[in-house]
Amino acid sequence: MAVSTNNLKNGMCISYNDKLWTVVEFQHVKPGKGGAFVRTKLKDLKTGRVVDVTFRAGEKLDDVRTETKRMQFLYKDGDSFHFMDNDTYEQVDLGRDFIGDAAKWLKDGDEVQILIAGVERIGVEPPMFVELEVTATEPGFKGDTVQGSGKPATLETGAVVTVPTFVNAGDTVRIDTRDGSYITRV
Repeated sequence: MAVSTNNLKNGMCISYNDKLWTVVEFQHVKPGKGGAFVRTKLKDLKTGRVVDVTFRAGEKLDDVRTETKRMQFLYKDGDSFHFMDNDTYEQVDLGRDFIGDAAKWLKDGDEVQILIAGVERIGVEPPMFVELEVTATEPGFKGDTVQGSGKPATLETGAVVTVPTFVNAGDTVRIDTRDGSYITRV
């Protein structure tokens, strides 16, 4: 199905240059001289690379129908990540290169969203917030409450995030997976 660049929306999935892209952001520009155009930032669904692309206003692009499927992360075996479909109990294993950055937030039993375009799996979206145990960090000291200071902490999944100085090894913390930021100690 074709969609006009005038009808683009953030998060929309399109086909451009034989690749699947999601629209990260767009801006309609009407200069004083010449025709109007649309500036976009597109994210390649396979590689995660974000590029700037400019289209003429009204240009037609192929809209791709996507759906998400809830699956449960079962376990990791080397570079294979095993998931189970919550509806059919079918098990699927996906490679580390397919999972990408989401791998550092996955722990056994978590529910994820698998993004599907047509019949092809194109991405894994972890939960927006995860609670993970801190396995290694420098010890905090009584009175370390200075706002804005932080220290690196290694989580149970191997991810390294910046946490406040009062967080110690063994603590459980809530992390925002969109940007890897510390939210709170649980």
